[in-house]
Amino acid sequence: MCGVISGLIPGIHSNTMAGIMAGLSPVLFPVIGAEGLVAALISMLIGHSFLDLIPSTFFGIPDSGTALSTLPAHALTLEGKGEEAVRLSALGCIYGIIIGVPVAILAYVLLTPIQSYIDWVCGPLLILIMGMVIIQEGSVLWALLIFASSGLLGLFAFRFQYLVWNLNGESAVLMPLLTGLFGLSVLIVSSHTQVPRQRYANLGLETKSILYASLSGTIAGLLVGWLPGLSTASATAVINARIKYDTNRRTYLVAAGAAACANVVVGLAAFYGIERTRNGVMVMISSLDPPSFPVLLLIVIIASGAAYLITLSMSSCAKWFSGLDGKMVNTLVAGFVILLCGVICGPFGLFILVCATGIGLIPGFLNLSRVPCMGVVTLPVILYSLGLWGF
Repeated sequence: MCGVISGLIPGIHSNTMAGIMAGLSPVLFPVIGAEGLVAALISMLIGHSFLDLIPSTFFGIPDSGTALSTLPAHALTLEGKGEEAVRLSALGCIYGIIIGVPVAILAYVLLTPIQSYIDWVCGPLLILIMGMVIIQEGSVLWALLIFASSGLLGLFAFRFQYLVWNLNGESAVLMPLLTGLFGLSVLIVSSHTQVPRQRYANLGLETKSILYASLSGTIAGLLVGWLPGLSTASATAVINARIKYDTNRRTYLVAAGAAACANVVVGLAAFYGIERTRNGVMVMISSLDPPSFPVLLLIVIIASGAAYLITLSMSSCAKWFSGLDGKMVNTLVAGFVILLCGVICGPFGLFILVCATGIGLIPGFLNLSRVPCMGVVTLPVILYSLGLWGF
């Protein structure tokens, strides 16, 4: 239920809910114990990964892991296919768990002994991926400039992240960055006509395409879940190197959902295998007495099944938005995002939001994709991996 709440409220990260649960630990400990609290935290993280699909699809508000996938999901909503977008993403999530569990076990067994050789791969790998992304754009020069601009903004924001009101856990500075680049900038230029009638007929993808997308997303989730310094936002850039979010929207949504959940599962394997924490939830778990790795995987499977069913049942809310004034909806959502950013991140967060929104508008004017904007995350990670910069 905590994952449902944090997932449905835009701007509230799973780390935020983990902090609340940490504050309630004196009350929870006598009731469920340390292992029970760990189970609750993992279930919350899984629930958030599923339910976060709702606001990113219908309102175009990205979370730290849904930046690029927000664009095709919101575009399908404007075509009257919002429920289909949610179902595709949720299907990718559940396939990410199904494929990700055995992949995580293999990673735990095979990668742990050679971790020292793996660490140095992160930087060169991201350089290769982003180089491929930039070369495939219509204008290589403009794509490179957008990548560099967003990357410099990311470096600046991370360097002075202590100025952000840290009410959203470790993701505090990511909120204005990704919301400006992939949320507010899209709302400003999106359609102001009435929201079309929302109808659901089918998923619009063959089983073969779903399996291919799920496997691709799981591989991307493995990369970002195990390699140091990467996040789900990096996974979406990896996926886009093979599956374009603007031309293969449905396939991309499945792959992005699979990457998000596979990242969580592989992150657990990294926690047990090489003692690395991938997010605030894992940091809190490391201070407790967690159960064994197989038990946590069983908890992940059970929580995923429940979250999948809840997400499907809530996807039918798409029909509530039929006929709404698009301009009014966009204005209300934009105002809410700005207000939320101000409350959670403070004046510095609002400044970052304005800068990120300005950069996020450029690709639309030049008819380019927004993938180069992922430089906001990938450039700092590349420099960090090469030992040229520290967070």
